[in-house]
Amino acid sequence: MPEDNPDSVPRHRARNGFTLIELLVVMAIIAILAALLLPALSKTKQQAYNIECINNLKELELCVHLYVGDNDDFFPPNNAGATFTVSTNGDVYTYSLMQSWLPDPDADTEIDPSNIINGLLFKYNTSLPIYHCPSDQSTLQAADGTPLPQLRWRSYNMSESINGNPNPVYAPYIPAWTKLTAIRHPIPSELFVLIDENADTIQDANYGAPPAGGPWEQEWWDMPSDRHGQGANLSFADGHVEHWKWVYPKAAYDDGLPIAAQEMPDFLRIQNAMKQPADN
Repeated sequence: MPEDNPDSVPRHRARNGFTLIELLVVMAIIAILAALLLPALSKTKQQAYNIECINNLKELELCVHLYVGDNDDFFPPNNAGATFTVSTNGDVYTYSLMQSWLPDPDADTEIDPSNIINGLLFKYNTSLPIYHCPSDQSTLQAADGTPLPQLRWRSYNMSESINGNPNPVYAPYIPAWTKLTAIRHPIPSELFVLIDENADTIQDANYGAPPAGGPWEQEWWDMPSDRHGQGANLSFADGHVEHWKWVYPKAAYDDGLPIAAQEMPDFLRIQNAMKQPADN
């Protein structure tokens, strides 16, 4: 038999796995990469949501213009507005449910999309998702206020300046353009039509804001959203859509919110994009 040659014996045998230290190092590297990448991925996701929201408003604005073309230049009625009265039991809200671009009395409790389907714009685009911002995670609630898991159907409202509800209580103070070609000021590229509204103020389908010089000049009625990086998206009467960044966060807690000094520039920006009593 040949003699064993010590030089022929391998000095190192092949290993069948990683050592504990090597595994810990790999896990640490993965954790570091995840910490670096996740914020970027989250930002990219939100940017994609913002683009989708903008596209939704472009589609809805196109529906408005198609309606105008079919109806002798008239904007769709914007009649699903809340009316306000005072009773001995406190503030009472009632809703007008006349024919409207969207006859929805309360986005919180619209369990099915029937109001969207019955709206005057739906026949021009029958896609339900274009009424909902993908960044809007607000959910429905039962009539008794019980939260439900289902997302709301609607995130957008139409400006009261666009053929708004001629309620006799507000009519002297809240002017509206009824025809597209009649618009003079703000000009069509500066008059907003649809807005991505704050989930805590969206109820009826009419976005209301007190006009300059009126008795409610220094308060929010409805409030824009700030879910897009402290900003909201708005469509305009000429057909384009803009993303507006706000100076101050938008937090709603009640109807008729007083305007904080820091957010007055935001309020005035909205007000200036709506018809005022002096506008002809």
